Amino acid sequence: MKYIEEKVFNVLMIIAICIVFGFFASIIWTIAGTGLPSLTWEMVSQLPGGGFYLGKEGGILNALAGSLMIVSASALLGLLISIPIVFYINIYLKKQSRLAYLTRLSFDVLLGIPSIVYGAFAFTIMIFFGLKTSLLGGIIVITLLIIPIFVRSMDEVAQSIPKDLLDASYSLGATRWETCKVVLRQIAPGIATATLLSTGRAIGDAAGVLFTAGFTDNIPAALNEPAATLPLSVFFQLSSPIPEVRERAYAAALLLTIIVLVLSIAGRIITNRFSKHSIK
Repeated sequence: MKYIEEKVFNVLMIIAICIVFGFFASIIWTIAGTGLPSLTWEMVSQLPGGGFYLGKEGGILNALAGSLMIVSASALLGLLISIPIVFYINIYLKKQSRLAYLTRLSFDVLLGIPSIVYGAFAFTIMIFFGLKTSLLGGIIVITLLIIPIFVRSMDEVAQSIPKDLLDASYSLGATRWETCKVVLRQIAPGIATATLLSTGRAIGDAAGVLFTAGFTDNIPAALNEPAATLPLSVFFQLSSPIPEVRERAYAAALLLTIIVLVLSIAGRIITNRFSKHSIK
């Protein structure tokens, strides 16, 4: 009986895996099949012309540059804010501390909040301070969006660090700050994973930046200028009644997929490399 039950569940798991891969393959096939013929170097390297959204010449360089600016700046800020939080709840607070528990619970809740809520919140703050849609606004909302991902991903790794390692550090006369350096080396795989997850979610977010970053046909030269992003470029082109423009939308979506794929592979390589130096 147990043998039959095991066989049944093995079959169900194989079916589930096939369904997942089937959906993945169908998405890639649809995007690549429709967008690949329109994905040219001119599209990637040129700014949109006056009639770009009417099917004329131009490209999406503004959206590509805007996305990379927002994501890179947000990832850097997210790391600078998240790492001290992880150190505090894992080194400076006791393991069963109520404050540490509430902090983790709060970030779990923030992790599940939709990005459009972050966008609406950031937009309210911007109105209060008299700020317009800009590159800075996009950076702020994306930073808020990815901080919970950073904190919870790194925290899970930090909690798995053997207590003996911390005790050994303290027994050698190390301060808490010096122990943080030891922990930093151990959570390096978590940092790489968190960067991967947050960057993938950030570069594909449309709702948050719609309220805060705005859209422009130019590359922003200052923080107070609006910035275009790839998801919004896909959205605006896909809603066009002109077939050539919709094909360009699939090309932009394919480019976005390629970027996420490259980040995923790079993140895997970095994580595996750092994991060799971690104590398990």
